[in-house]
Amino acid sequence: MADADWAALDNQLGFADVAQDTTAGVTPPSGGTMVYAFNCLDGTVTGAAGKYCLIGNYSPTVSGAWIAGAVKRLSSAQNTGFSPLLYIAATGHDVNDNAYLLGLEDADPYRIVLRKGTIIGGIPVAADGEYLRRSSSQYQISDDLWHHIAVEAVEQPNGEIYLNCWESDLSTHSVAAPAWVAIPGMTQFIDDAVGINSGTLPLSGGGYCGYAMAVAEAIGTRAAFDHIQIRRQV
Repeated sequence: MADADWAALDNQLGFADVAQDTTAGVTPPSGGTMVYAFNCLDGTVTGAAGKYCLIGNYSPTVSGAWIAGAVKRLSSAQNTGFSPLLYIAATGHDVNDNAYLLGLEDADPYRIVLRKGTIIGGIPVAADGEYLRRSSSQYQISDDLWHHIAVEAVEQPNGEIYLNCWESDLSTHSVAAPAWVAIPGMTQFIDDAVGINSGTLPLSGGGYCGYAMAVAEAIGTRAAFDHIQIRRQV
């Protein structure tokens, strides 16, 4: 997808707080020359910066959606205080809007986490019960890993949302030719029509898709994204 397919989230942190742009300064996960990177420049701010998709039927979708991308927590001045994430079914294109978030939690070691909440809230470290799903595997920033991950929201006729999380091993499959498998520990989550499983009603009726980095007073924290793809339920 091209830069013109994306727009800045409303009420995001400004460039002086979190710089963001395409860059050749970070090595892509498999071929290519550029990635999209974020770098927090102000240690006093808490918020998020990111993009939402502008393409026709995706802005917003009217039903379920799927988003995939390579995501990395880059070597940073500190190992906590930030979380890069993909999101779908956002209720708007503001950092304060709710969405389904799949990202790398704010910890070191960290896990891949599925969360329902505001984009600005990111993927904080919290009790297991505050997540929808959490990977069984842990990783460290020093592992220098890209994670090729995907999340889909399949909307049912009664408004329930079936959430599935996937990963593809970048050591054996390029970003252009993924082999998707379920993320260990992250079985399907059903966000039921009456809000029992997640504690709130499902984010049905479609929404916005995109990617972002949330920060919490963490100067010098950095993340990168590559090969973002989206699909919509028809």
